[in-house]
Order: sequence, then C-alpha cells, then structure tokens
Amino acid sequence: MKNRMRLALPLIPLVAASWARAQDGWPNRPVRLIVPFPPGGSTDAQGRLLAQKLSDLWGQPVIVDNRPGAGAVLATNVVAKAPPDGYTLGIAVSSHAINPTLRSDLPYDTLKDLQPVSEVGVQHIILDANPSLPVRNLAELLDLARRQPGSLSYASPGSGTAHHLVMELLKAKTGVNIVHVPYRGGAPAQQDVMGGQVPLLMDTYYASAGLIKAGKLKPIALFSPERPASVPDIPVVAETVAGVSGQSSIGVIAPAGTPASIVQKISADIARAARTPEFAQKLLEMGLDPVGSTPHEYDQRIRADILKWAPVIRASGAKAD
Repeated sequence: MKNRMRLALPLIPLVAASWARAQDGWPNRPVRLIVPFPPGGSTDAQGRLLAQKLSDLWGQPVIVDNRPGAGAVLATNVVAKAPPDGYTLGIAVSSHAINPTLRSDLPYDTLKDLQPVSEVGVQHIILDANPSLPVRNLAELLDLARRQPGSLSYASPGSGTAHHLVMELLKAKTGVNIVHVPYRGGAPAQQDVMGGQVPLLMDTYYASAGLIKAGKLKPIALFSPERPASVPDIPVVAETVAGVSGQSSIGVIAPAGTPASIVQKISADIARAARTPEFAQKLLEMGLDPVGSTPHEYDQRIRADILKWAPVIRASGAKAD
C-alpha cells in the first residue's frame, strides 16, 4: 500500500501541470456557442456575429448550436450541464435574470450552476402607439389612462419578457390600469398594433425603427436609463416617471467551475471585440449597443436584475408562456 502511495504522489503535480498546460493552450479545438433561439432571428444573428469574431481571434471554429424552447431554459440547461472546460458557452438574454422567479421548475440554479462571462450588449425597449391614438408623449398617455382606466391595452412579445415586465413596472409606479395582451413573439404583436386591434406596443427599438420611420407606429418613449447616443431624439420614460427603466440584455455564460483563466480570456476578448470599430458598428446595425463587461460586472448585473424583476413578476402575476 505504501509503495502504491509513493507511486501515486508524483502523479498529482504531473496531472496539475497537464491541466495547466491545457488551459494555457485553450482553445485547441472547436468551441460550441449555444443560442436559445432558432436560426434567423436577431439573437441568432448577433450570436453568429460574435462567434465569427471570436473564431478569428482564437484561430479555432466557434460553432453556433441553436437550442430554442422554454424561454431559453433548454439552451441554458445545456450550458449548465456541460463540462466546465471552456468548450461550451451560451448566449444569455434578459430571461436569464427573469426565469429564476418566473419559473419554479428550472433544471439548474442560475447563480450556482452558471458562470457569467461578459455582457456583450444591450437593446433598447420602446413603447409605441398606433398613429391614431390621440397622445403625443408619455405624459399625455398616462393622463388618458387615468381618465379612462382599463380602456387601453398594450401588446408584448410574451408574458414574462423584459418588454412585459418593464411596462408592469411603469404601471406599478404610476397606478395606471393598462391591460396586457401577450403574443408569441414581436412580429404578430406589431401587426395587431398597426392594424388597430391593440393601441399600444412594447417592442425592441431596432424592430420598430423602420415602422416608426414609415409612419406605421408612433414612438412614445424608450425605457433606457437615459437617452442613448444611437437614439437621441426619442425621450426616455425616466424623464417623466423617475425610477423606471429596463433594457434587453445579451451576454455570454459558461458552466460553473470553468477555469478562471479561461473565463477571463473570453471576457477580455469580447471586450476587445466590442472596442473594434467594425464589429461595434455591426452590432449597432443589429440594434445592439456594445458593452463588453468583465465577469464580475456581468455577475452583478444578473444579480441586480433578479432582485429588480422578482417583485414585479409577483405583483403582475406573470406566468411563463
């Protein structure tokens, strides 16, 4: 027994050294990027753009693996259950911080089983109106809602989405009664608002921009904390109602236990990409303002959003679609 122990002990530093060399050489094979939506949508396009940029930086293919379903839970579970070696990464969207409260049956623990890597960027959420609605701004809309409680309604891409919850936050802050009409996605919600079936729309600004320019939708206010440089002419909600803001976020996550050196490298490379004029411009063209945060900053963002949305979800009675 003693001889066997003497033989085994020298192997420990050898294994550790081998693991360290593997980390130093990361990546030496293809990396998989799990995207929680089907091909063809905006998140898929953003994920593919990021995958190509990281592939260029790393000299290894970054392969997009689409795993849609259950409000991003299916894709996130694939990441949570993957080996923590840096070769499986995931795209996380706003539902990452919403699902812990919205869904009681998550097959993973958001804070324990997943490692935040970097927030890639943010999208701006907007409140639009059918052009025939007799209001020009948020103050006039709130006044109308108070004079005619329950007569107005708003369409959203779905129950429990960031678009839904930030509007519920506005309702809670102002006490107005505007009825929620959830849809399965932004496109059908847009169509019914343009068609006059529903007077108000919660949407991603990028998806609404062309329709606003064509006069088919009327912008009321953005929910960004302040007027973004990319959209300076539309007021934000906080200019009328203090303390109400929310954005749609997209970031990268990894399995918990992924070596810190690999996490830091991925984060640094995403930040490096976000500072590249060509890459940043492409993100802007896709409606995404580049961020490129550190793992700690992204972790703090996720934790803050979980705390922010939990009481809103409970008060609104939001249910997972």
